[in-house]
Amino acid sequence: MNGVIVLDKPPRMSSASAVEHVKRRLGAKRAGHGGTLDPIATGVLPICLGEATKLAQYLLANDKAYEADLVLGIETDTLDRTGTVTRTCDASHVTRDAIEAALAARRGEHDQLPPMYSAIKQGGVRLYERARAGEEIERTPRRVRIDRLDLLDFNPATAHLRIAIDCSKGTYVRSLVADIGTDLGCGAHMTELRRTRSGVFTLAEAHDLDRMDGVRLIPMTEATRLPRVTVAAEYVPRIRSGLQLAPEVLSVPADVYERFLLLDPAGELVSVAHVEGNKVLYDRVFVP
Repeated sequence: MNGVIVLDKPPRMSSASAVEHVKRRLGAKRAGHGGTLDPIATGVLPICLGEATKLAQYLLANDKAYEADLVLGIETDTLDRTGTVTRTCDASHVTRDAIEAALAARRGEHDQLPPMYSAIKQGGVRLYERARAGEEIERTPRRVRIDRLDLLDFNPATAHLRIAIDCSKGTYVRSLVADIGTDLGCGAHMTELRRTRSGVFTLAEAHDLDRMDGVRLIPMTEATRLPRVTVAAEYVPRIRSGLQLAPEVLSVPADVYERFLLLDPAGELVSVAHVEGNKVLYDRVFVP
């Protein structure tokens, strides 16, 4: 069983628990996910099965899309509704025009400070463990990219708004929400988060956890947008044995040297590879 299943992760469940549920349900020997969703979040969670687990790191690197709900005027220690309120502020002065301007200012590339309640390791310890111990430590900002940040709905009476985000890997929507609240001068926290896209996967093809009969297993070759290079059958055993060959031998175009898929004549995935010097190096090799 080699391929990817797109799950519509339910709330109040960790990504790891969702993977274990799918693994047991389908009888897969190996499984892993292609991008963590917090328990509060729902939506697109690609789950790699069998040999497809070797693709997980490439799915993690994909861009993502979300819809998020937030409330202005209330800040929490976790930056979302699961945390303890740390500050309140009157947000009645905030207008739609001010929100639109704040969102526009956050589009593009900028440095983002990861939240203390995150799984990032610093000094060998995950930040959320330090946060639970009452620690607040200095964190290194990370460069992120926001391609879309649009206002979908705004209710001035409740200070509630919904936004749509298209962003690069590693973007913390909770931190983005908190930054928007800071920009508006009233603070904010996230109340709901739904991932609508992860790389090539969308909600349209996602399965509910309790309805997995007859699920479509997405082939590994369809799981990424990496370029494809088909090699002659005679080279497939050599690639799987790790024999390094020149890109000219495998007919690898120069414009895909950074990373690409090697397929056999039947269209099956043989390797994820890249070119270094005058040799093709195999990052991951897949067996039938």
